Amino acid sequence: MRIGVFGAGAVGGHVGGCLALAGAEVVLVGRAPKMAALRRDGLRVSDLDGRDGRTRACLATDDPRALAGCDLVLVTVKSAATEAAGRALAPVLAPHAVVVSLQNGLGNAARLSAALPGITVLAGMVPFNVITGPGGRHHRATAGRIAVDARAAAFAPVFARAGLPLDLRRDMEAVLWGKLLLNLNNAVNALSGLPLRAELAQRDYRRALALAQTEALALLRREGRVRPARLTPLPSTLVPRVLALPDPVFRRLAGAMLRIDPSARSSMADDLEAGRPPEIDWINGEVVALARRLGRRAPVNARLCALIREGRRPIAAAALLADLRAAARAG
Repeated sequence: MRIGVFGAGAVGGHVGGCLALAGAEVVLVGRAPKMAALRRDGLRVSDLDGRDGRTRACLATDDPRALAGCDLVLVTVKSAATEAAGRALAPVLAPHAVVVSLQNGLGNAARLSAALPGITVLAGMVPFNVITGPGGRHHRATAGRIAVDARAAAFAPVFARAGLPLDLRRDMEAVLWGKLLLNLNNAVNALSGLPLRAELAQRDYRRALALAQTEALALLRREGRVRPARLTPLPSTLVPRVLALPDPVFRRLAGAMLRIDPSARSSMADDLEAGRPPEIDWINGEVVALARRLGRRAPVNARLCALIREGRRPIAAAALLADLRAAARAG
């Protein structure tokens, strides 16, 4: 089986490396400097559970034409690059190819499908965080199973052999909304200037996240169309309450949420640090867009969008919480 990864950054590199170690023929397409480094150093994949392997079996290139003949292509570019990805893939994909969007946000599979007529395009979701380091290291820093449209079942065995068992779903829109609710923390984490575990250990940062989630959940209830999928041990409706608990109680009841590599940060924090455009419009911005469609407002998520765009960071936990509460009161 020939599997391509288009946009092979942190997540794409980790998934591609795991698949290559399991014997799949893997083609990684990404930015030229990173691909050159992978050709030089090889690809090292590790995780929280003790895995640590290295492979040089992947073809790493910046040329999308290398994806010709791939049976499966995983798209892992940032949401802003989705249309460009579709244009790059359209001339090279084989008619039998299946494309799976493993991106943040809600509508990327539909945008890819519009650019790839005749190609099967499916939605997917990666729940875990990946950090990169010297020597081609791609380390899975949190837990979770990749969810993908059940129509991708033919590819499940190779992912299982790679230690990446797929969660085959028929409710991907609900899954994507469930992931988006969790990803509302990306902005909070980026504004905190802290690693994820250190940020989530502070109650006021968690309460800031809870405000954003509560606002989104209220809008989803008002729309009445999608019920977010349960992606954690707790239903999504209970997560904001647990986040707001005092630190000792939170650690006791939700310790699994803190099982994170100490150096892991959100992808939005990494993007801001690297000077790349953040995905705020495809995460918190989706909540603002939903509110607009309903004739409502989403002041908390709108304020998080504004703070990210302004580049105001780091912001102390108490100050951020006060700012978001003021935005909520102002409506």
